[in-house]
Amino acid sequence: MTYKESSIKTTDKIKHKRLIGQLKRGTGGPTLIFFGGIHGNEPAGVSALSEVFKLLETRKEDFELNGEIFGLSGNLPALKEKVRFVDRDLNRLWTASEMDRISESKESELLCEETEALEIYQLLREIIKNSSPPFYFIDFHTTSADTIPFITINDALINRKFAQRFPAPVILGIEEYLEGPLLSYINTKGYVCLGFESGMHTDPASIIYSEAMIWLCLQQAGFIKKAPGELLNERYHELKRATKGNTHFYEITFREAVNGNDNFTMYPGFTNFGRIKKGVPLAKLNGEEKEASRDTLIFMPLYQKQGEDGYFFIRRIGDWALSLSASIRKLKAHRWITLLPGVRESKEGTFGVMVDLRIARFFSTAFFHLLGYRSKKVDKNHLVIYNRELMANSSMYKDCPWYK
Repeated sequence: MTYKESSIKTTDKIKHKRLIGQLKRGTGGPTLIFFGGIHGNEPAGVSALSEVFKLLETRKEDFELNGEIFGLSGNLPALKEKVRFVDRDLNRLWTASEMDRISESKESELLCEETEALEIYQLLREIIKNSSPPFYFIDFHTTSADTIPFITINDALINRKFAQRFPAPVILGIEEYLEGPLLSYINTKGYVCLGFESGMHTDPASIIYSEAMIWLCLQQAGFIKKAPGELLNERYHELKRATKGNTHFYEITFREAVNGNDNFTMYPGFTNFGRIKKGVPLAKLNGEEKEASRDTLIFMPLYQKQGEDGYFFIRRIGDWALSLSASIRKLKAHRWITLLPGVRESKEGTFGVMVDLRIARFFSTAFFHLLGYRSKKVDKNHLVIYNRELMANSSMYKDCPWYK
């Protein structure tokens, strides 16, 4: 993909206004790219990154470092206005087709967040070109409901293995329900990507937990070789206390979608990971009361005006299921999956296959998840499923201690 020079500012100008910090030490080593403020009403990541870069600079003699790190601000106009977005959600437009359309448009035709995305893409492209692998991408967010900190990942084994190094619960499968998140786009390039939700928008502790996650990412990726005193150990236990020791994996099973024209009101009192009973009233959508369809866990209930996700349901994944799916994926299902009835190659690219639900009705989505596939619904009779393991650049991370 190439962009017209007239449609983007020079990278130096983009860096000047968007870089929270940049630091390079030693030779080689990993490259970590942190994002804060992709949503403008979620500034905790920006504040946390500023504090980490400040400490790395003021106490640089106390650290032994190797590699390069970048802290990038996301939606600058929305951060200034303290709103989730100005024209459209910056974390819902990162698809190949949409980025192609944006790149081919005149600058005067672009909406606010489309300009932001184009600048971020240009900066990322330069970082990847000029910095050394392995690459890590970590995106910081907060929620409108009370929550413990948690991690979200696209379900590739490289993401799982890295996420397991942190004392926080991990959510799988969000890519099946959301169109165009930044990290899903980057994941298609094969890199390790983690989303980190540090707490509630208005909770000052969200900044503290974001800082803790930054330090631990720097440690686990191998950027920090030595740190002063008990800094890293203290940050680990700080985050562990915040998550109440919850390091389980969960999977999203349902999303209540809303759009800008809907009248949605979430009933008060629900918290992230809260257990709810079947039949409990949850929200009102366009005058219709929404109830829990099953006994389940509620996830990310929406207590703000902007947003396209009213709430999700999640369920815990057993350790045995995680181990089984990891073992099955080594069978390289992509070599034989199109031999199954109702499954054929897709025009969506080499990583995807088309499933005809009228023929392949005996194969559940859980079956495809075990094989490393995640689905996108095309119509009522068809799914396109994508193999996350084929996308993953596992060889880039094979020598990393956390991967072994």
